[in-house]
This record gives sequence, structure tokens and C-alpha cells, in this order.
Amino acid sequence: MTASVHVVSVGVGPFAAGDTEGGAVVAALASAGVPVAARVFIEEDDAALEHSLASDGGLTVIVAGAGGSAGDIVRRAIARAAGVRLALSERMLAALEEFYQHRDRPLPRRAERLALLPQGAVLCPMAGGEPAWILDTARAAFVVLPRGAHAGIEALIEQQVLPLARARLSRGAVMVRTLKTADASVSDVEDRLVDFLARDGDVSLLVVPAEAEVWVRLRARGATPAEASDGLAAAEAEVLAVLGDDCYGRDADTLERVVGTRLRARGLTLAVAESCTGGLLGHRLTSVAGSSAYFERGVIVYSNDAKMELLGVPESVLRAHGAVSGPAAEAMARGVCAMARTPCGLSITGIAGPEGGTPAKPVGTVFIGLAFDGEATARRFLFSGDRNAIKWQSSSMALDMLRRRLGGD
Repeated sequence: MTASVHVVSVGVGPFAAGDTEGGAVVAALASAGVPVAARVFIEEDDAALEHSLASDGGLTVIVAGAGGSAGDIVRRAIARAAGVRLALSERMLAALEEFYQHRDRPLPRRAERLALLPQGAVLCPMAGGEPAWILDTARAAFVVLPRGAHAGIEALIEQQVLPLARARLSRGAVMVRTLKTADASVSDVEDRLVDFLARDGDVSLLVVPAEAEVWVRLRARGATPAEASDGLAAAEAEVLAVLGDDCYGRDADTLERVVGTRLRARGLTLAVAESCTGGLLGHRLTSVAGSSAYFERGVIVYSNDAKMELLGVPESVLRAHGAVSGPAAEAMARGVCAMARTPCGLSITGIAGPEGGTPAKPVGTVFIGLAFDGEATARRFLFSGDRNAIKWQSSSMALDMLRRRLGGD
């Protein structure tokens, strides 16, 4: 099946004068010799949008208002089509704050909802408008243009849309692999892969920031699927050797799924004790089908009294070190293991904000405890972002600590 390009305008009719962005995309693609297989106008409807997306591994360019129901529909539909989850994008939230600040308008109350993007999406700043974003996956590619960003539309089409369309429509086979890392920064991953990033050839590499993770996307081309597959396998082996244990999985893998697989394979069970994350860690673990085989229980202990009564955290530890401390996190992990009679335990205690920080323990300070076969350790982290971002990063690092302790597959 030959890949195709679709241009979809959401929330306007085919004779609407306000769809200048969609018209500009079609005109630019035609001038560049890139055929558009479908030009679609739809109402703000989930099912209609999903039917309009290119389903042949091609490119869909979507023009829609970032706010309101149209933006929500677009984000949901693309996440489902790509097989990824929606997560809060701190970069999108910062871009929205700047956009509204320049217009002397208050940030909408639903700003965090507007900043939800499919994981792996890459922001493209637009002069005079809200950011556009791109999601390039093995299944298909998507470009989402906010309506009203006239000033930056031509540059975005030239620099992003046309190269992506040509790549999707080029002859031969294209194969994509996404390698996912945890507890590594974008700059660190780029430094380690600098030789790969500078190479020319049939395999290209892109480092993509995701929420609390960094993804490395490999795209291999070949005259045949077999040739592309061979090139991808060779490049993947090289990159994996560089990433080492920081790489936890590929493509549709998630930290919670990888941890669950390793617990099940080893016949181990897990219990968790959460304070500042309020149950998010347990929610992620139990979102995996079959998690009852290894997840025993989770306890939310917000107050000091709860930590002492339910987990047996010594009052002396809380007085000497505070609830947000390494000793408290270790005692919580040991306590939940003892209560649940499990060999593995995780605990999270911290300051998610926006208030409660001190010079010694600013907002974003989080201690994660890990108990394993009777031994307990704790790590201190300093996360950035708002309350939701800190909670998500905390749960991710807790999962990653357990993953590394369980060892490789």
C-alpha cells in the first residue's frame, strides 16, 4: 500500500473563509510536487476525525483550534491512532503561558488540559501564535497546526511538513524504531549519540524529549522491507550498546509494563506506599492487564500519623529527618513490605508544590525508597514543573529504580 498525505480541517466547512492554514498547506504541497490524497472538512467529532486520518503509514496534517473541544478531539484521536498515551507537556504549558502573557491575557484555567499531548510529540514554535506539534511514529505521522498562526505557517510548512511528506511518500521501504530511556537527560543522550546524529546514510536518528523520559527514534530506508529491516537492526544494536541500561524498552513499551513483566518472570510481588503522588504509582502499575499476578497492594499515607500507624515508620525518624527524607522513604518501603509480606516495596515522599518548599527542601524535592529482599535504599530527586509533572516524574523514577534492581530480561 502506498503512503498518502491527508489534510484535515476541524470545525470549519468547505466554503469557510477562515481555513487559510489548510489552504496554504495544500498549495505548498502541490507546488512541491507532493500529491494530497484527501482534503477533508469535518465537524468537531471524534469518529469523523479518526476516519479522516491517513491509515497507510502516511502523513496527516490537521488544522484545528488549540482550545475548546476541537483541540481535545485532535489530541485524543492522534494518541489512539499512534498507540501512545496523553501526558502533560511542560514545554507546551510554558509556550501557552508565554503566548497568553504577550497578549496580556490570563492563562485559562484549563491550561493543563490544553497542554496534554501524545507522548513523543515535538513542539514547533509559531511566530505570533500557539505552538504547532508533530508526532512521527512507525504507524503514521501527524502535524497539528493551530488555527490563526498565519505568521509562522510558511516556515513551518517548508521546514517540517514538506520534508515529512516527502519522507513518507518516497519510494522504497521505511521502518521506524523508538528506543525509550529513563533517568537520562536529553543533553546526555545527545552527547552519547553525537556520532550517530552527525552521520549521513539510510538510517536517521532523532532524540525526542518525552515526559520524564527521553526517546531515540531510528528511521531506516531501503529498496525493500528486508533491506530497511537489516539497516534498522544494525543501527539499533549500535545505539543500544551506547544507551546501556538507561534504555528500558522500545516502541509501545512502558515502564510499568516492563516492570510488571520482570516481576512476573521472577515470581515476585510488590507493594507500594505513596505520599505526594497520592496513588499515581499504584494506578500506573495496575493499568497493565494481569497486574494482579504481581501487585499486592498500595497504601496512601499523607500524614505523619498515617506513616506511623499503617507502616510503622518510627516517630524518631520523622522528628530527626522529617517526612520528606531518605530515612523516612526507607522506613516506608520496609514498612509496606512487612505489612503486605512482599519481597519488593516502593515508597514516594516529597513536596509536589506549589507550596510547602523550604531552602533546604524546595518544591520538587522527592525521596524514593526501594526495599528488596530485606534491604532498603533511598534516592533524592529534584524535579521541575508543576504539581502534576512532579508527581508523574516521581512515579516514573520509582518504576525505573525497581526495573534496574530487578535486572535485565
